[in-house]
Amino acid sequence: MNNFFRDGAKRTVKRSLVRIDNRLVHGQILESWVPFLHASSIVVVNDEVAGDIFRESVIRMAVPRDIEVVFCGIDGFAQRQNSEQEGDNRGNTIILFESIGDVIRAYRLGFRFEALNVGNVQNKGDRTRKIGTRVHMSDGEIEDLMMLVRLGVDVEIRSVPRDRSVSFAEAVGNARGD
Repeated sequence: MNNFFRDGAKRTVKRSLVRIDNRLVHGQILESWVPFLHASSIVVVNDEVAGDIFRESVIRMAVPRDIEVVFCGIDGFAQRQNSEQEGDNRGNTIILFESIGDVIRAYRLGFRFEALNVGNVQNKGDRTRKIGTRVHMSDGEIEDLMMLVRLGVDVEIRSVPRDRSVSFAEAVGNARGD
């Protein structure tokens, strides 16, 4: 995340968790995932939040001072991740995307990750399929995530660390009654 971190150091992000959660930074992230992962930073990848001084300020106020928060647009984030091959990894990072579409866009731009956590996808619009307790998807979103699974990404449904991790393929099969 070149020039985004407080110290200005050039470094790649040690990805401890890549997560989809329409709420972005909230209690489950701060009270469960940060301590579980011993995370030292959170990267919010969202075109609407990045550059919105008010929204960035509200999120920063909620996050403890010892946790660094970085805001990036999707294109810039993916490009930086692609161009940086070396760096100083200082601690674990949680990377948050608001939507499945945002993750897919970053992936198509070259951002690669081994695992994806789906924590919360709001039930709205054409999201008629309930995949998990707090996860609703459209058929198109299911297909997008199945593409990632076929490409070798371990996609799980899990709200907090203490919950059982459910593979996306299993969750979709259960939702279909397979």
